[in-house]
Amino acid sequence: MKKIIFTIALCVGITSMNAQTVEELKAQKSEKQAAADALQGEANAIQAQIDALPGWKKGAFGTIGGSLSEFSNWYGQGTPNVSSGNIGFTINAFANLNQEKFFWNNSANINLAWVKFDDKDDPTDSKKFRESTDVFNISTLYGRKISEKFAISGLAEYRTTLLNNFNDPGYLDVGFGATWTPIQNLIVVIHPLNYNFVFSDNDSVFESSLGAKIVADYTRSIGAVNFKSNLSMFQSYKSSDYSNWTWTNSFSYSLWKMIGVGFDFGLRQNKQEAVNFNLASGNTATTFDNVDNKLQTYWTVGLSYNL
Repeated sequence: MKKIIFTIALCVGITSMNAQTVEELKAQKSEKQAAADALQGEANAIQAQIDALPGWKKGAFGTIGGSLSEFSNWYGQGTPNVSSGNIGFTINAFANLNQEKFFWNNSANINLAWVKFDDKDDPTDSKKFRESTDVFNISTLYGRKISEKFAISGLAEYRTTLLNNFNDPGYLDVGFGATWTPIQNLIVVIHPLNYNFVFSDNDSVFESSLGAKIVADYTRSIGAVNFKSNLSMFQSYKSSDYSNWTWTNSFSYSLWKMIGVGFDFGLRQNKQEAVNFNLASGNTATTFDNVDNKLQTYWTVGLSYNL
């Protein structure tokens, strides 16, 4: 009986000691985490001061996503012998010069992807990768500062596709106006005098025009997180049919050294492109008045790498 009582007491004591040890470890962890958060806050504040210093600031980050698969005699699916895959990548790069009286910001966004679906039982099925996502955008913004937050500025922005129909269409915006920087890392461009040059073989649909250009760009790095959001809008003075807008977003989170996970998505609406696509698809009755101007979207998820 004494042995049983001793054993029970010993187990209770060990359990109490373990519980006490766990609580102590949790308390120590909370203290260390609080200290780490405080140090991270100080590091972020120092980085903000560094970013505000005059001189060049350069950087790039991107996302790589892809998968490959092959099935042989997999009768449970409609195509038992198939080889498929998708590969894509995104690059966001910038080179910004900040001086006491002026700034010069340059950026590039490239998003390319390929897909393949080869039914081996169909001799006419292509074995090659086909182009899917295709985005190319570069811009340069020069501003002459009139105050800490306002500048007289000029912008040139070019966007098109690279893999298919290069410069058909292609858009070149050139304009002048003002740039507002209400907070660090946020740039708002308002150019009431802007000309939207449109390059295309189909002159009956695509037309250049004068209008207003608005751009909002927010780029920031916080510890292991990189984030970029860019909204580019053109409002034509000639007709709303020639107006367009594009909103792109990129996120990356570093897990180990420079490697992590990334997510990109984009939205666009462009009535000229909608009309041109419907006409090319055989819908010859399509006009600006009856076209279904659907929202254009894309997204990419995969590994990310920060340069």
